[in-house]
Amino acid sequence: MSPRRILVVTVVHHPDDARIRHRQVASLLEAGWEVTFAAPFEGHGVERPTDVPGLRTLDVTRSTGRRRLAAQRDARRVLRELGPRHDVVLLHDPELVPATLGIALPVTVWDVHEDTRAVVALRSWVPDRLRAPLSSVASALERSAERRMVLVLADEEYADRFAREHLVVPNTTPVPADPPPAGTPDEQGRLRVVYLGSLARERGVAELVAVGEQLHRRTGGRAVLEVVGPAHGAAVTAELEAAREQGHLEWTGFLPAREALARLDGALAGLSLLHDVANFRPSMPTKVVEYIAHAVPVVTTPLPRAVDLVERSAAGVVVPFHDVEQTVQTLLGWVEDPAAAAVLGRQGHALAARELDWAVHSRAFVDAMARLADAPR
Repeated sequence: MSPRRILVVTVVHHPDDARIRHRQVASLLEAGWEVTFAAPFEGHGVERPTDVPGLRTLDVTRSTGRRRLAAQRDARRVLRELGPRHDVVLLHDPELVPATLGIALPVTVWDVHEDTRAVVALRSWVPDRLRAPLSSVASALERSAERRMVLVLADEEYADRFAREHLVVPNTTPVPADPPPAGTPDEQGRLRVVYLGSLARERGVAELVAVGEQLHRRTGGRAVLEVVGPAHGAAVTAELEAAREQGHLEWTGFLPAREALARLDGALAGLSLLHDVANFRPSMPTKVVEYIAHAVPVVTTPLPRAVDLVERSAAGVVVPFHDVEQTVQTLLGWVEDPAAAAVLGRQGHALAARELDWAVHSRAFVDAMARLADAPR
């Protein structure tokens, strides 16, 4: 029997996106699938891998800001030429949904990463006068996709936006069996506080910069804020670069998933200072899941899903939105007593091992793709 074949397409996400490349694609490859992965490698400055068994990669135009039509046309070309040669097509961006119109494709799946309608309100490149009309377009796009495609949801809270029931593949993470205790000093003897994820105003960049400055000053450099992730927008980039130059924090930019997750091991705490915006309210912040999976205690703002996880796991502290001082005070307490942070970290890791290990959830995803591939055309 020949291997099942899947075409995975994104024009928005980084080719090393954790959910796409290091969870879904990796799980399919491990299960013996042949995967064609079309992503904006050149647009993100990433070399295409050539030595992964079963994986074929293609470069497509990156979709960014208002420059999105060229990417959509390029993706449509790939779908038309390569889609019929595969058993399943898996899309990861809303703009790819209309790109499939009029093309004879095998079963097509849209992986819904976020609240498509709410995200429009966060895009700085969208003029204010167009936000309401584009939100309506996003809702129409979701309805159209549900009629024509199989949907996979990244969060169970997205289910209310759709008429039918759909498979939920949550943003869980591989859970290491025995991570080092929180508060393990680095090679320079420092305690590291980490932030992992994309960086934007609504994701708490101003608060991170302020926390980094206070943490550096009030500990005399004994504790450092390490920020891992890509910045969105020139103003955010400039703010982070200025803080880095002043020595208030360390900022690595984007790192591949395995390298980024390795930075969590032994950290004193993980920060999730997201703002109270519509797109965040129903979702579980992936960074919170990743922190507790690596036995790192969490400091989070009171978004409902994060609060539920932190309280059930007893793995951290909830602080008010925009409250830099309470965040810093919490961190200073753990600087003085790293053993207390390690206890919280162990409690979080125990829950993550029970409920949030991708090794468990990946089976449901791979099995679902297999059923679709084997179903009559």
